[in-house]
Amino acid sequence: MTISENENPRLPYLRDKTSRLTTSPGCYIMKDKSGKIIYIGKAKNLRNRVSSYFRPWQDHLPKVWKMVSHVNDYDFIVTDTEFEALVLECSLIKQYTPKYNILLKDDKGYSYIRITDEPYPRISAVLQKEDDGSRYIGPYTSSYAVKQAVEEANRVFMLPTCRRKFPQEIGKGRPCLDRHIKKCMGVCAGGISQEEYGEIVKQAVDYIKGGSQQSVERLTEQMNAAAEVLDFELAARLRDRINAIKKAADGQKIIDENMKDTDIIAVSQNSEKACASVIMYRGGRLFDKADFFLGDKDTVSQMRESFITGYYSGKESIPKEILLDEEIENAELLERWLREKSGHAVHISVPQRGHLLRLTTLAKNNASEYLSIRVGRTGKEIVALEELASALGLPKPPHFIECYDISNLASSDMVAGMVVFENGRPCRKFYKHFSIKTVAEQNDYACMAEVLERRFRNYFEKTDEGFSTLPDLIFLDGGQGHVNTITPVVRAMGIDVPIYGLVKDDKHRTRAVATGGGEISLTRSRAAFALVTAIQDEVHRVAITYQAKRHKKSTYRLELTKVRGIGEKKALKLLTEFKTKERLREAAVEQLMQAAGISRETAEELKKVIEEI
Repeated sequence: MTISENENPRLPYLRDKTSRLTTSPGCYIMKDKSGKIIYIGKAKNLRNRVSSYFRPWQDHLPKVWKMVSHVNDYDFIVTDTEFEALVLECSLIKQYTPKYNILLKDDKGYSYIRITDEPYPRISAVLQKEDDGSRYIGPYTSSYAVKQAVEEANRVFMLPTCRRKFPQEIGKGRPCLDRHIKKCMGVCAGGISQEEYGEIVKQAVDYIKGGSQQSVERLTEQMNAAAEVLDFELAARLRDRINAIKKAADGQKIIDENMKDTDIIAVSQNSEKACASVIMYRGGRLFDKADFFLGDKDTVSQMRESFITGYYSGKESIPKEILLDEEIENAELLERWLREKSGHAVHISVPQRGHLLRLTTLAKNNASEYLSIRVGRTGKEIVALEELASALGLPKPPHFIECYDISNLASSDMVAGMVVFENGRPCRKFYKHFSIKTVAEQNDYACMAEVLERRFRNYFEKTDEGFSTLPDLIFLDGGQGHVNTITPVVRAMGIDVPIYGLVKDDKHRTRAVATGGGEISLTRSRAAFALVTAIQDEVHRVAITYQAKRHKKSTYRLELTKVRGIGEKKALKLLTEFKTKERLREAAVEQLMQAAGISRETAEELKKVIEEI
């Protein structure tokens, strides 16, 4: 979005002031007409950075556009280095908390681990401590860590999580699916004494408190003791439990001896908003998780840098390792600032593979889920659009996606379908059908060109709400040839929207995304691949359904022309007047005479044919 003097009459003054600004590093302080500070930023070159806000042709994100529209004046502070500017920026933001800087607030409460007081106790995560006789461990500041730990313990020790009451329901009804897939020991089936169950619960609580290594050592001692007294059945059960713990330790994320002092940070965004998630490990254990709503999105790198500086400005304890989901421009600068603030070395990195990549992906999923709650979209939809933007090299996740497909039977009844996906969901009120008008012979390229021309002609004429929005991304059902043919047509109309083709395999399934010079595989981006497949399937359904409807109507019209005195034009008049076959059957002879301009004799003959079709 570009800013004009209508939105901010002070732009001429601000441009003139900025033209004389120093090129040194420093901080700039934007103020509104009341003198209130609304934004603080840092720059390596003050003149270049500040002037980028006020250029008449500059394309701003919505957040920046709103900020610039309220700027009445600005101050600046010159520093010797960019690092000094970073330190000063953090200090000023903390002092003034400007409206358009990222202000971090997360919802924190306390959580407990509850072990119920009943013959067969259950372990669960709860937010409140009640006077119900249960045993409570806590409080913990992180509900996320508590839930993860409880889920892990129930899974490793195969404890029941169903709503059945024991011992009342032991032996009643069939065991559930968890028993069959070995996720539960199956108390309901019997065979496990109350004493043995209680011992297993005790081991699960020890596992939560001390981790897998201590649990394995303690169970190993019990197994050896059982073997010495020739209780081989108990020893075998303990051996199996030890193996289960060791196996679970390979995939669990609660305890990781290699993650002594680490934060994992990821940012998720849709077309307008952004959220960040921080997963914290301390002493080799999952310690906490925090989610932050960042408000209006900024540039990808700037959001992460602003979040890191804002988040750690208020932290007394800073980890030695910070893992990010994407690269940032000033990583070395931030490492230096964090080192001086904490008194120890801090390393910022972006994992590319293995266990650490899985952790950044976990943080990304958490940020996506938190954002989904805020914007009313599912986490999968947000991730799919982010993955799609990343795979196609788009500057931001596409908000509005249009897709087109051509359908025909040889050269007859040539039609096209247009579907619209808004924020990853079908927006059916904007779906469109096109009957091809200028192409006589079967030619998918020419048909697609006609459809896109008509679509954007309607955009400029503003005659239809469904055509009034400019899409962020266009998909064509076809390969490189479609993209190379259609792109010049659209560009000639002044439309600069990314255009890609959707390529199918020999089984008519989505295979890749076509560019003008090759193909982009989405097999590694599962959510994006699922979204693109859904879009292609939907546009194919819309196009082929409309084509079948047109063909059926065309066939019906030909049947009407078999009546002497009824030609193509009169048959079309009848279908236009009565719309459906049902209404045409219900029409009286006099109505047929008037609609088609025919004699009574012809109308009576026509009536007989209509009733027989």
